[in-house]
Amino acid sequence: MILLKKAPKSESKVPKKRKRRVSLLVYISSTLLAFFVGIFMTILIVGLNSRTSQQLDTSSAGFSKISQVYQTISQQYYRKTDQKKLINGAIKGMVNSLDDPYSEYLTGSDASNLDNTISGSFEGIGAEIQKKGNYVEIVSPIAGSPAKKAGLKANDVITAINGHSTAGWSATKTTNKIRGKKGTKVTLTIKRDQQSFKITLKRDVIPVKTVNARIDKQHPTVGYIQITSFSEPTFKEVKTAIKKLRQEGAKSFILDVRSNPGGIMQQALKISSMFVANGKTLMQVKARTGQPTVYKAGKSQDGGFKVKEPVKVLIDDGSASASEIFAAALNQSANVELIGTKSFGKGTVQQVSQLDKKSEFKITVAKWLTPNGSWINKRGLTPNIEAKYPSYAYLPMVSDQKTYQLEDVSSKIKTLQTELKAVGQDPGTINGYFSTTTQKAVVAFQAANNLDQTGKLDTATIDKLQTEITKKISDNDVAYNKAVEQLTK
Repeated sequence: MILLKKAPKSESKVPKKRKRRVSLLVYISSTLLAFFVGIFMTILIVGLNSRTSQQLDTSSAGFSKISQVYQTISQQYYRKTDQKKLINGAIKGMVNSLDDPYSEYLTGSDASNLDNTISGSFEGIGAEIQKKGNYVEIVSPIAGSPAKKAGLKANDVITAINGHSTAGWSATKTTNKIRGKKGTKVTLTIKRDQQSFKITLKRDVIPVKTVNARIDKQHPTVGYIQITSFSEPTFKEVKTAIKKLRQEGAKSFILDVRSNPGGIMQQALKISSMFVANGKTLMQVKARTGQPTVYKAGKSQDGGFKVKEPVKVLIDDGSASASEIFAAALNQSANVELIGTKSFGKGTVQQVSQLDKKSEFKITVAKWLTPNGSWINKRGLTPNIEAKYPSYAYLPMVSDQKTYQLEDVSSKIKTLQTELKAVGQDPGTINGYFSTTTQKAVVAFQAANNLDQTGKLDTATIDKLQTEITKKISDNDVAYNKAVEQLTK
């Protein structure tokens, strides 16, 4: 999710006693980052919240009805009522009636946690989530995080946390349950496609470095830049990476925003502007009324730093929000090809308003459009060149601490048989039945990896198998290879 950015000190010279009523900081978020990342990406959009100051006619019949119900409950309900609960319930009801997963009324610790998330110093598992239906789903695991290392994927549904069903939980409540101190553990029950499994993760400090860069070993004129999120230092990190790669001989670049849940919109715009000619449109923001606000490339965005070398951008279903702003800007305003799979599709803007010291709400106030005016919400960006991950990359995780052996039957055995085949072993028929052929494949795998040759799929063997699968996915990066091919042909 994209986190809110604190206003510069020069913008915050107000009397200390003055209460903050409506924040001008507006954030585009692909969801609620469950801790999750600790760097919500935010944007400052002038004028969007001018509507919040408009006075509504509270003497209307509708408001009179609300007042009448409140008075009746307060005076006639057979039990003593709590005024705060009634008011909070009424507000939550109004916000929930919007049927918008990004609009939410927050009180107490939930409001505090949102503020903490915005300020950014979190320990957790490193995955971005959003409300979907009766549960919460993962939008994208952060590169290098416990969630990413454990194999969690976009669209995984969290159905339980530490054995407690998450049915009906808000994204905020789910976030609060997943957060925790570094080194502590949390067990999630995940539903992926039609399979359900448990996975225990150890919480950690989420990496703050947002850019990784290197020269391709086989093609030393190709520079690779991975952007894991768009936070405060990202523009400088990308600029530094490009300069360094140029010094090392790079003549073209691959920009990888796969599994990037988004970030600060201003950072996405500044980086996009590096690759787009001055005056070209980067994005548009459309409120309920009026004309869209258009953001364009120029020195005010990129400081005059431009990249004119050939570029390809990698996207997948974990590329969301600010990542999509970046990818769309380069694709539509600089004719840069997108390679990979369809992106997530998050095209709305939220605003946070503080009601009092202990409550606030975030509400969708606008939608953002690509340079050509397209709204990608729930549709995503379609790559110019489709390059899917290998089929075994989409297999569910097996992490239930159970040992499987000869003659056992399970859907999880079928998954493990598929993984054995992917790493070069022959498990026989892949049908979930632990046959003698499967047993021989297990023994061979154990021998090749210095494990006890028990012929059983125990925890150590399963962990090693899935580690090898993760490595194989990385070593056989179809989208990356396609980008290299396009840049070197």
